[in-house]
Amino acid sequence: FVARNTLVPRARAMRLAPTPSEAILWSALRASQLGVRFRRQVVLGHFIVDFFAPSANLVIEVDGGIHRSRADADRLRDEYFTARGLRVLRLDAALVENDLVVAVERIRRELRR
Repeated sequence: FVARNTLVPRARAMRLAPTPSEAILWSALRASQLGVRFRRQVVLGHFIVDFFAPSANLVIEVDGGIHRSRADADRLRDEYFTARGLRVLRLDAALVENDLVVAVERIRRELRR
């Protein structure tokens, strides 16, 4: 468990230095381009999520290579959010970087659910 007063500054720092895939996806999500407002690097409980659309109860996580070795931790995070009425969409970083159109379409589909 990480204290919120530790997470907020970390989330702020992460917003200032996004990964390449997060920066690419943010360009498609910012300014309500998909019809809902997204926030990035948001503290939810004792986690920081990559993107969050409060009105749609949707968390989007962009998974880079590190996530292959932390599948159990990611599953527990997803269960935490699901238990709180949130939906989680995980997108592979390579998909975002190489085919943004497909990544955005997956988000649109999730928003329609």
